[in-house]
Order: sequence, then C-alpha cells, then structure tokens
Amino acid sequence: MIINGKEIAKEIALKIKAKLDNLKPKKPNLSVILVGNNSASLTYIRMKKKACDHVGIDFDLYHLDENIDEKALLKKISYLNNDPKVNGILVQMPLPKKINENEIILSINPKKDVDGFHPLNVGKALIGDDSGFLSCTPLGIKILLEKSNIDIQGKHVVIVGRSNIVGKPLAAILMQKKPFCNATVTVAHSYSRDLIQITRSADVLVAAIGKPKFITKDMVKTGSVVIDVGINLEKQSDSTTKLVGDVDFENVKDIASYITPVPGGVGPMTIACLLHNVYKSFIQTV
Repeated sequence: MIINGKEIAKEIALKIKAKLDNLKPKKPNLSVILVGNNSASLTYIRMKKKACDHVGIDFDLYHLDENIDEKALLKKISYLNNDPKVNGILVQMPLPKKINENEIILSINPKKDVDGFHPLNVGKALIGDDSGFLSCTPLGIKILLEKSNIDIQGKHVVIVGRSNIVGKPLAAILMQKKPFCNATVTVAHSYSRDLIQITRSADVLVAAIGKPKFITKDMVKTGSVVIDVGINLEKQSDSTTKLVGDVDFENVKDIASYITPVPGGVGPMTIACLLHNVYKSFIQTV
C-alpha cells in the first residue's frame, strides 16, 4: 500500500487552521532567514509560505545577501529572538561555507526554534521531554506511521542515515517509552558492515541517506514498511530531471506492505509539522 503523505499533511493543516480561526484576530508569526539564492532553498521557502498562508500563519522572509558576514546574521537572529510578535525562527539551510551553521543554530532562542535543531530541543527529544520542539521530518515520519495504523511497538526499525536532521532524532523519538513508539532501533550508515543483512532484518526501513535509489529490492524484507526520506534529482535519458527518493520505488513497492512515494510522502509531512511547531510556540504565548 502506498502511504499518501499529502492527505495526512492536509488533515494536520486543516486542524491547525481551525484552531487558529478560533483565536482570531491573534495570529502566529514565522520569520524565515534565507542567505543567498540557493534554488532548492527558494523552492522550499515558497512551499512553506504557501502552507503558512493557507492556515493563517504570518510569514516574514528576510532574504539576505550571500556575502553577509556571520556577525550581521547573528544580529538579525538576535533581533528576531527579542521580537515578541515572532513565534518561530527558521534559518534556511544550507548556509554559505564561511558561516558556522552550529553557531547560527545555537543563537536561536530554543523557544522559537521551530526546526527543532537547537541542542536544548535535541536533548529534550532524547529524554522524552515533550516541552521542546521535535525536528519536523522525524516528527512527520512518526505521525505518518501512526495515522497509517502501523504499530511499531517491539518492531525492528532500521534507519539508513545518521544525520542530525533525520537519522539521529528519529531514532530518539521512536525508541521512547510512549504510545506509537517503543521500537527497537538500529541506525546504519556508510561504515556499517553487512548493510544488506541489516536492512533485510527491518520491520520498518527508513531511507535517509541522500543517494538516489540506493535502497534496492534485495535490501528489503518482504512485507516490511518502507519510508523514503530522500529528495534527489535524477537525470533522464532525454536530458530532463526527475525527483526520486533514496528507494528504488518501482521495484520495492511490490514487496513492501507499505511504502511512501517521492514526491508526496514524507515531504508534505515535514511542512505540516513545521506548522504544528509554530502553532505550539504560539499557544504558549497566547
């Protein structure tokens, strides 16, 4: 069965919109900082703005020159940290190489860190403290499994990829002693030996490695659940490009019990969970 992330994300957005309609004229604010003109970043920001507009979240974009220095960027973040109307701050990654991303993340007020990247929020996720913000993509995956009635309690979840954005926080979330969690989690990566044996042992396989069609049919156990986090542009024979995931979807879908497509799977859930985090920040101040 193909999991429709668009429909689940739409359901989340509609619930947030209904809640915000009841709080009018008060509205939350998401302030986004973009440095430079990365084409992928511009696309993501347009999608985030559209989603915010739809549910009633004010969206402010601060588009800064790619030559801005770190000190000036930190000053802008400090201004937003101290602005009471701002509920969420998001610095679109990647940043120019001369800017230290870790320092930028550290500078964001954890109470406005709706990306869930600040170490304080990451630590809260690890210990199961719900007062912080969970990173949007891992939270989206958890909700995707829950809404699809996929019980992971006691199941073996294998995550291929150990990034700070997906792999590590997702492992922390799914192993918690909480409803719709309680999984046994393995995090595999580029140094993992016998990767095929590891992935074939998964009841739930999450591909978040950033390589197009990396997960092939022989790496997947029949009847397993496959969650594809990848977003890759693959060149076609006619010189066009196609958006594909980290999973060889066409060959894997026939043996998986559930699978997410790309696009239309995890991607919409990430944006829906950003809306969720902005709303969560907002109601703490109402």
